[in-house]
Amino acid sequence: MKKCQVARKSGRRSCTSSSTAITNVRYGECQKNHAANIGGYAVDGCREFMASDVEGTTGALTCAACGCHRNFHRREVETEVLCEYT
Repeated sequence: MKKCQVARKSGRRSCTSSSTAITNVRYGECQKNHAANIGGYAVDGCREFMASDVEGTTGALTCAACGCHRNFHRREVETEVLCEYT
């Protein structure tokens, strides 16, 4: 399972509160149509993206299970907003 966590400050200007949004990105099942060149529809059944190599290399964008690029996998984004009052 490939997870990335990004924290960013809210663009809202407020003197009394600040908030931080934490975004978790997960890549699910592969959506690549392997039979598109013959006019059909067939997916390989890969259920979850697993990076072939460590983060920061070109292999990190290739799935170890099916060999497809990460962009062929369904992207699932979860955003959590943390409010801090001062």
